[in-house]
Amino acid sequence: MGEWKQGLFGCFGNCGICIVSYFLPCYAHGKTAEAVGDSCFMCGLAIFVPLLNWYAVLKTRGKVREKHGIPGSTGKDALASCCAVCSIAQQKAQMQVTAVGTGESMARC
Repeated sequence: MGEWKQGLFGCFGNCGICIVSYFLPCYAHGKTAEAVGDSCFMCGLAIFVPLLNWYAVLKTRGKVREKHGIPGSTGKDALASCCAVCSIAQQKAQMQVTAVGTGESMARC
């Protein structure tokens, strides 16, 4: 079983991810969604639509969790997604670890 590389409120572990997630959540979320097989553009755009943004972060969080074998549930993902910026930063940090470790790139959108 895997685990999150960074806690939900541990975004200051990587200040670059923290800043991007806070000021450009559409970009950070879009790139993370793309890394799990969703559309970078559509998921980034979803961040601007109330309630859809929460749902998009929830679904992407579930996919990141499944990809890394991290235990959890949709209910826990829903609670974590209430702080969208924190959840986006945590997911981006998790996927960045994967990208560096496997040679994948998160550079294009």
